[in-house]
Amino acid sequence: MQSVIRTHLESVSSHSCYATELSFINSSTRRRSPPEWIMKTFCSVWLLLSLVELRPALPVSQETPLACRGPADPALQQPETPEEMDTTGDLEPTHYPARRAATVALHYLNTRHGSPYRVFGLQQVHKASAEDVAAGGRKYSLDFSVTTSPSGSAGPALRCSAEVLFPRTERHTPPDVQLNCEALQQLNSTAEDEAFYQKYITPDSAVSAQYLPDSYGNMSEDMQPFWRLARVAASFIMLRESSENTEFNMAQVASITQQESSEKQLMLDYVVLLHDLPSQEIIQWKLLASWSPDSGVRVLQMEWQPRCPHATKPPN
Repeated sequence: MQSVIRTHLESVSSHSCYATELSFINSSTRRRSPPEWIMKTFCSVWLLLSLVELRPALPVSQETPLACRGPADPALQQPETPEEMDTTGDLEPTHYPARRAATVALHYLNTRHGSPYRVFGLQQVHKASAEDVAAGGRKYSLDFSVTTSPSGSAGPALRCSAEVLFPRTERHTPPDVQLNCEALQQLNSTAEDEAFYQKYITPDSAVSAQYLPDSYGNMSEDMQPFWRLARVAASFIMLRESSENTEFNMAQVASITQQESSEKQLMLDYVVLLHDLPSQEIIQWKLLASWSPDSGVRVLQMEWQPRCPHATKPPN
């Protein structure tokens, strides 16, 4: 770059900037030549403007894909202190160890009872404790409440209790969950689920869409049941991949394509983006899910889709 600028300066000098500009001003204004310092200032500005053209264009961004990045703030990777991670006995309900364990119990609840018109969300952790188990691992005992979608905060909250065991093994092992929720059987979305099923089970009703919700958080009402089905199906992945060092949530449905129905089941091909809060990674999974009111949601195929050229295996 320095050699280019040097060549440019020599070229400017050879064109006799002062004389050229002085001649131009005299012929245009027919006035006496301005003082030399004015001409030097004029030529200096002209020279700087000409150098702007020599700046190389900014390269096309080669920023690391979002799924490949680490946390923007190192504190996000380990939100709790090592002392908190090793704490047994009563836990602070609002801190990460308690909330992560409750989130795993929530994934389990959605895999068992979720539907196009019923998805559970974590409202609050009321009590939590942890203990090391002799077999190797840590068991969390939880008392928490959940809300249901589409009712959300306007609907009644359910009180749940759970035990979540994170095995500590050389290879990743999914957590084991024991769960009980009060008044769960009183929730009834049968009519809405049945109407949705009858509308889309016919061959001429195939649906496809992208980006649910969009970058502004918008989603059409017709697509919301499909988003909830994706949330339930993604819970199978999030439950399987969870550990004491993760906290997953579904960030977006990147795409949905309805496949031909099989054995009276709605068949849906999804690409979902999962957000891991501690690492701030966005992880992409492709999955094939089936659903009917009688059989519930089943995940028939799941495939981790790396965005990083060097990635060879799922995060866990």
